[in-house]
Amino acid sequence: MPTDLPAPLPRVVAAPMAGGPSTPELVNAVSFGFLAWGTCSLEQAREELARVEEPFGINLFYPQADEPAAADLERLSAELDEPVPPADLTFGFHDKLRLAIEDGRATIVSSTFGCFTPEEVRMLHDAGIQAWVTVTNEVDAVKAAEYADGLIVQGPEAGGHRATWRLGEEPGDRSVEKLLDGIFRLINIPLMAAGGARGPADVERLIEWGASSVACGSAFLLADEAGTSDTNRAHLRDARTGGERSVSTRAFSGRYARGLGTEFTRTHPDLPPVYPHLNAMLKPRRNDPDYAYCLVGERPEELREGPAAEIEGYLLGAR
Repeated sequence: MPTDLPAPLPRVVAAPMAGGPSTPELVNAVSFGFLAWGTCSLEQAREELARVEEPFGINLFYPQADEPAAADLERLSAELDEPVPPADLTFGFHDKLRLAIEDGRATIVSSTFGCFTPEEVRMLHDAGIQAWVTVTNEVDAVKAAEYADGLIVQGPEAGGHRATWRLGEEPGDRSVEKLLDGIFRLINIPLMAAGGARGPADVERLIEWGASSVACGSAFLLADEAGTSDTNRAHLRDARTGGERSVSTRAFSGRYARGLGTEFTRTHPDLPPVYPHLNAMLKPRRNDPDYAYCLVGERPEELREGPAAEIEGYLLGAR
């Protein structure tokens, strides 16, 4: 059964953004934020723990059970003239989970791409940490709610990777509001909405649909404290003035993700599920705009710049 919950989370939470944007400084600047440990090394995770202040959460990528088809990888290797790289399909999950438990300060540890086992939830609870699970449909929500303390309900509007539990799964296109409505009727634990919130009206609407809090990731990409690269900051500023739009495709990494469209995403609309290998194969080309890797949710033209606390205040309706 879920553990007893402490005081409710704030209405707005800084969502985890793997690959750099979710720095400890960003987390420290807002009421509550997540460290994004999905793709970082164990050493980087330790360094972030040394700089982060309570309260905070940690997000992990759950181990991937499915391996990409060898034939698909070989075809991409030939097309890109890049070798098929080795890949750790566990994403270092077990070592990072152990680190979070040993540190013991996180309020929440959440999972993406899968659900904690009952034993993993027990270990988190023994350390006084809540276990939350990211879901994209009612079936996964009901399963996760058997043990989890809360669910992160992610809609198709969200930037970054779609948090389906199976590599080859085709994610649904129902809005985050409709997902909240469907899931809210079935379970009785807190829900955090994730997907497309850009201002206070969006936050209020998602609360009305059943969320107890709203996870905002893309909204903080241009925050002063975010670790967003200079290249991606330039892409996002260009998007605010009529540049590339946000698209959902496997062509960024081999798994469905939403980000700014590129020539590669336009010419490869039907790539097979080859995560995480494709991202590594394209890494040498990321400075080429045709292969850019700028993950962001819908309506990037509405992103704001400035201190994270000011962006949080705006999302909460401060004038």
